[in-house]
Amino acid sequence: MTSHSLPALFMRGGTSKAIMFDRRDLPADQADWDPIFLSAMGSPDPAGRQLDGMGGGITALSKVCIVSPSERGDVDVDYTFAQVAVKDARVDYKSNCGNMSSAIGPFALERGMVTADGAETVVRIYNTNTDKVIDLPPTKFRTMM
Repeated sequence: MTSHSLPALFMRGGTSKAIMFDRRDLPADQADWDPIFLSAMGSPDPAGRQLDGMGGGITALSKVCIVSPSERGDVDVDYTFAQVAVKDARVDYKSNCGNMSSAIGPFALERGMVTADGAETVVRIYNTNTDKVIDLPPTKFRTMM
């Protein structure tokens, strides 16, 4: 088995947690993402514990967020949400996680996709799953480094 490494952050958003990836670090073809996300979470795990990954054994703790600078003129970043199944080899891209949406701004700031404008910054997000724009309220950002 060959192993590869990718930069990522493990972040909390509300009551949820997710592995956060910069889209630019992932394969260009989205069809190649599922094996990466499944492996990172430790899925599938018939026992439902995800001991071989970052997942927490329940769907609220088996999430992935993919963020990139947006090419759209009306938003700062694009955000794709992935819900990783615990017991099955399945990744769902049909929904969004409001809790994790709150972590997109800090991640984008940390990765240099957004520049803080003083002590508070509004980050505009395009959710690719739902085709919706999300305005994070003005947030006080502090770099994680």
